[in-house]
Amino acid sequence: MDTWNLLLEGFATALQPIYLLFALLGVLLGTAVGVLPGIGPAMTVALLLPITYALEPTAAFIVFAGIYYGGMYGGSTTSILLNTPGESASIVTALEGNKMARAGRGAAALATAAIGSFVAGTIATVLLTLLAPTVARFAVSLGPSDYFALMVIAFLTVGALLGDSAWRGMLSLSIGLLIGLIGVDTLTGQARFTLGIPQLGDGIDVVLVAVGLFALGEALYVGSRLRGGELPIIPITRGWRTWMRRSDWARSWKSWLRGAGIGFPIGSIPAGGADVATFLSYATERSLAKPEYKAQFGKGAIEGVAGPESANNAAAAGVLVPLLTLGIPTTATAAIILSAFQTYGIQPGPRLFETQSTLVWALIASLFIGNTLLLVLNLPLVGMWVKLLQIPRPYLYAGILVFAGLGAYAANFTVFDIGVLLVLGVLGFFMRRLGFPIAPLVVGAILGPMAEEQLRKAMQIAQGDPAYLVHSPFSWFAYGAMALIIVLALWLKRRRARYEASLPAVDTTAISELDEQIELHEPHPEVDRGRLSTTALPKVRRSGPNHPEGPGVGGDG
Repeated sequence: MDTWNLLLEGFATALQPIYLLFALLGVLLGTAVGVLPGIGPAMTVALLLPITYALEPTAAFIVFAGIYYGGMYGGSTTSILLNTPGESASIVTALEGNKMARAGRGAAALATAAIGSFVAGTIATVLLTLLAPTVARFAVSLGPSDYFALMVIAFLTVGALLGDSAWRGMLSLSIGLLIGLIGVDTLTGQARFTLGIPQLGDGIDVVLVAVGLFALGEALYVGSRLRGGELPIIPITRGWRTWMRRSDWARSWKSWLRGAGIGFPIGSIPAGGADVATFLSYATERSLAKPEYKAQFGKGAIEGVAGPESANNAAAAGVLVPLLTLGIPTTATAAIILSAFQTYGIQPGPRLFETQSTLVWALIASLFIGNTLLLVLNLPLVGMWVKLLQIPRPYLYAGILVFAGLGAYAANFTVFDIGVLLVLGVLGFFMRRLGFPIAPLVVGAILGPMAEEQLRKAMQIAQGDPAYLVHSPFSWFAYGAMALIIVLALWLKRRRARYEASLPAVDTTAISELDEQIELHEPHPEVDRGRLSTTALPKVRRSGPNHPEGPGVGGDG
């Protein structure tokens, strides 16, 4: 009962007019970001981090939550009308949704995606409300060795499972750990990896890491591959009130519930996030479809839109469970939100529900509010969101570069940070170009110093005995769970690969251009972002960036 009382108190805070306005702002930005291919929640939160310094923490995180949920909603519009997923979690939506749009049923596809996202998002947020306090109460009893075990899990699972190439993910993680260790060692006072540059004595601000890798790196990558051309958008002709037929409702509601049931638990563990959840949901819907509907898969089955979109949004809520209760991010967007907490001097983890109770419950309440606002916005205003797709890409990314530079300067008001931003942006460009995932780097840079602190505490308690790291039952359980998660995730990814091989080709690019105007011949071993193998999808067009975390992780998430 205490949980529900706290949630009601959270609603009392979140329903204040000023916070409602911030929630509306967040969902508007998030939806716009989700609709635009090539930009996602991770980049947007990174760009807004410096801007929100003037806001109080509760207002800032309500905005971030709106962006996070809104980005998941908006991605379906691009996938259905352009056959261009802006992030890999929307690939399956494009497979069936675009076929429906070409058959004149784009309105029904958009409606089932929006309603399914609302249903799954609400269910997942209820589960978050029930589970998060319980997990937090348990986590209070954990010691330094237990926390170090959790961070090792985050490192290895995020590094090894994001992308088809484990060694690329682990190398990206190593670079992030190196960046996180730059600065003066708080214990010995020795400078580490500063190259004799005094400005690096305090380390590299996580805001610079996030903005440089996601905003500047993405803009450079897009600019290197961008060509002119208008977007071939499939028009929506009917009014939104007539989008869903009775048969569509009958075929969709079970898929919404199944998608929520699949997405939330997978989002709660670092096992591939929304990418795995959407493909698993699609496979489930395909296997459970009635015989008269099974033949429609690959040709525009509404279940193939309803299930994966529900799983996508449920996974987004699941990601918040380990983030809020343990301080462990499992997606790129979650890692940037974690850095936002740290910017405000707040450390997510077991004590968060005690020390920042008002903020946490207002944040959770705002998820319910934002979810409702998103449904209201997405159905009647889809025509407005479609117009955003026609913004010229040079103008769009020029604006991103301006905001990235201003954000980097605003972090510490030094020109030196602009130079650091440029270096990180170039690093992000080459990582995308070579197919390296970005999320492990961000997770390593943020969690690296925290893991070092917990390791040192554990070694001090044990007087240098490394056996202390595995002395507790929880640490044994954690490492065993890590092995199980990796095995399960690899099996799910292999299963996903089999489905990819059997599915029709889909344009997974983040920037869609007319085919006759784009002709890129450079060899590329893998399609970025969702890491779709070119052997599995030989017809995938390579007209723009689609990097490992996607424009928004979620991915994230």
